[in-house]
Amino acid sequence: MSGFEARPFFTALFEAAVAAADPERVMRDFLPEKPKGRTIVIGAGKGAAQMARAVARAWDGPLEGVVVTRYGYAVPCERIEVIEAAHPVPDAAGIEGARRLFEAVDNLNADDLVVALISGGGSALLPAPPDGLTLDDEIAVNRALLASGAPISAMNTVRKHLSTIKGGRLAAAAHPARVVSLVVSDIPGDQPSLVSSGPTAPDGSTRADALAIVAAFGLDLPEAAMRHLDSPAADAPLPDDPRFARNEVHVIASAARSLEAAAAEAERRGMPTAILSDAIEGEAREVAKVHAAIAREVAARGRPFQKPVAILSGGETTVTLRAKGGKGGRNSEFLLALAIAIDGLDGIHAFAADTDGIDGSEDNAGAFADGTTAARLRAKGLDPVALLNGNNAWAAFAALGDLFVPGPTGTNVNDLRVVVVR
Repeated sequence: MSGFEARPFFTALFEAAVAAADPERVMRDFLPEKPKGRTIVIGAGKGAAQMARAVARAWDGPLEGVVVTRYGYAVPCERIEVIEAAHPVPDAAGIEGARRLFEAVDNLNADDLVVALISGGGSALLPAPPDGLTLDDEIAVNRALLASGAPISAMNTVRKHLSTIKGGRLAAAAHPARVVSLVVSDIPGDQPSLVSSGPTAPDGSTRADALAIVAAFGLDLPEAAMRHLDSPAADAPLPDDPRFARNEVHVIASAARSLEAAAAEAERRGMPTAILSDAIEGEAREVAKVHAAIAREVAARGRPFQKPVAILSGGETTVTLRAKGGKGGRNSEFLLALAIAIDGLDGIHAFAADTDGIDGSEDNAGAFADGTTAARLRAKGLDPVALLNGNNAWAAFAALGDLFVPGPTGTNVNDLRVVVVR
């Protein structure tokens, strides 16, 4: 493919993936019929404000409600209040947001409808510690989970058993009103009960499962959290609870749909594509090694794909923190590890970004890399391997001017990774 320009190409694929998960485009197809009684909108997640705005624009009857999103992610929304709180580390504003959601669904009747708008990020945005735990305890739990390298499904299983709002508890509080949950999934496999730890979508996991995860990943949780997990108070309602009998859950956007949209955009631009999976999990640097091995095989032997090709994948990798003080996220760590693995190879370009617009704690969604990345770092006196070992991938790509900073996108369907072999 002559005249290939990596950054515009990758940016176009990212924009196509985000557009496929745009609440404004998909919301109307999933709205329920109007009820006899009131319609209450509640929600939480990085895309909650945009989802609420889409509902408010599409709903031609009376409407009220409140949603909680990350600082900087709010948008003007008629009839629905938007509250901002902290992510990925919870804060007091999140506790107030959780309280307001419970307040919104209090004293409803069977003729009322609750439309729950759930997207990724709600686990941190809705701290609601049970009796005996404080916000500091919940922050400590969250930090331990984020540093553990545990997959998001395992983290959210622990979170739902250390909360008064997660694991279907918010939907239970809305009973006897009917709850229709509209979910933008950032979970590999698109299990709605795991998105934001399922405040309106229960699952069958138990506190025994949560304790097994604590043991398996060696989580150092506060004593109060361990006491709670050892008590029946941690039990969450199960899916067969009669309070959920009339409820519905719909996944309205997912990584699979966004990957397909990105692939279609690549094909439109003349680049053949191959989608590996929309549900890849594992340590970011190890997943990078597999992607790099595939790219090298394509480059050298034309298998398992013929070049040129854009190899796409989605899902949510993890980063086990090995050092303090590093900056980065799972996408930048993936790319730095991949750059080391393709060091010196011509014709391989890579991109990875979180579709919500933020990778980790900095302002970038991801970055760009190629076979010259490691050499360019060394030319600046930086050791790419040392930066990777220090979980400092952000600093690597910042030094090269290779960060990708689109800003908040208003949706969240996991990560987009693209490796092009020319």
